[in-house]
Amino acid sequence: MTLAIRVIPCLDVDDGRVVKGVNFDGLRDAGDPVVLAKQYGADGADELTFLDITASADRRETVLDVVRRTAEQVFIPLTVGGGVRRVEDVDVLLRVGADKVAVNTAAIERPEVIGEIANRFGRQVLVLSVDARRAAGVASGFEVTTHGGRRGTRLDALDWARRGAATGAGEILLNAMDADGTRAGFDVELIEAVRRVVSVPVIASGGAGRVEHFPPAVAAGANAVLAASVFHFGVLTVSDVKRALADAGHSVR
Repeated sequence: MTLAIRVIPCLDVDDGRVVKGVNFDGLRDAGDPVVLAKQYGADGADELTFLDITASADRRETVLDVVRRTAEQVFIPLTVGGGVRRVEDVDVLLRVGADKVAVNTAAIERPEVIGEIANRFGRQVLVLSVDARRAAGVASGFEVTTHGGRRGTRLDALDWARRGAATGAGEILLNAMDADGTRAGFDVELIEAVRRVVSVPVIASGGAGRVEHFPPAVAAGANAVLAASVFHFGVLTVSDVKRALADAGHSVR
């Protein structure tokens, strides 16, 4: 059975507001996250992803409140990332309404956290967020980055995705940092490369600008497509993307 391709709006949340920039710079306000989430739910989004891009301890309660209010009004799966470092953080997020959590920097710093979260809550709860950029000096040509793609780790992105999936990640959120916010299209080469080394679902992120960009990402192996600014600023709707995917022969909900 062919699983339907999921279309996922991503909301980057900073101090309770949705923001978006290019390569995580030049951030501008895109609205109230709960209002946007309701809009996307009504438009047929299959899931929503919230990323707390500041994730500082003093602002954590703001994001918990956003998740809580969203979960009360929007009835599709909700993934939350940013500042998730321990099993206890996951427990808190699930209790306020998250369905899944995304981990990134914490897993790079302490890879054991992947298995700890998966063992406690099940791998279906855990999304490994991989921020990858092109780089010389790593075997695959793609390295894992932190700090919004600005800091390299010299960690091979393909090896890291493979390792994460093997140790408990239920999905890979694959962020092409070179393409983030550019609206120039998904990094099809990166998607294909990761697809070859993992069997878990891959969510393609970074670079969406036109409806024509989405079918190639799926053809390259993505099980879901994620976008932010094109949805927030009214360039595209979820319905537009689903129509384009269906027209290209892909199954959508």
